[in-house]
Amino acid sequence: MTRKKKYFPNNWKAIKDTPAEVFSHPPLSFEDFMHWKLDGWEIPTSINCIIREQDTETGKVTEYVYSRVSAAKKKVKAIMKAGTSEMAICEHDQLTHLTPEFYEDELNDEDD
Repeated sequence: MTRKKKYFPNNWKAIKDTPAEVFSHPPLSFEDFMHWKLDGWEIPTSINCIIREQDTETGKVTEYVYSRVSAAKKKVKAIMKAGTSEMAICEHDQLTHLTPEFYEDELNDEDD
């Protein structure tokens, strides 16, 4: 027996019938939009950082949430040592994107 997918109603008529005045706000510039979306994140004070890892070979994404800095640093080092993933690290005041190539360059600079 095959099951039908649950139907979720599409409300396109409500949008189509909405007067144009509703959509006539001043246009938002690209710079303002990017500032709003990228600089507008907020994580709870109980969380130190969020690490989102993407395996470059399989594309699998895994997310880790840490309340302790030491645990987050340990995880970042483990991911970078494996060298098969890139990651985004979201902290309260910054976003960081790391790739395996960046880490290898940093290791070579420290050895000099």
